[in-house]
Amino acid sequence: MKDKSYFDGGLLQLIGWKLLGALITTITLGICYPWAVCMIYNWETKHTVIEGRRLKFTGTAVGLFGSWIKWLLLTIITLGIYGFWVNIKIKKWITKHTVFAD
Repeated sequence: MKDKSYFDGGLLQLIGWKLLGALITTITLGICYPWAVCMIYNWETKHTVIEGRRLKFTGTAVGLFGSWIKWLLLTIITLGIYGFWVNIKIKKWITKHTVFAD
C-alpha cells in the first residue's frame, strides 16, 4: 500500500466546492478569493494520497489575503500585465503550504 498514489474525492463534491468558491468570490468582487482558494485546495489535498501518504493543506485565507491584495493592486496598476504572474504566485504559495499529513 505504501507505493499507491490516488485521489479519492468525488465529482459532485468538487463541483459543490467550486460553485461555492465562485459564488463567494463573485459576491465579494474578488476580495474573498483567498478563502475560496484555501477551501478548494484543502478539500483536494484531503483526498490526495501520494505513495501511501495522505496530503494536508496548512494554508489559511488570512495567510494568503495580504499577498492577494498586493497582487490585485499590482495587476490593476499594470493594467492587467501582472496578472500573468499571479497564478504562478498562488501555485507557489499553495505548494509551500502542502505537506504530508503523517
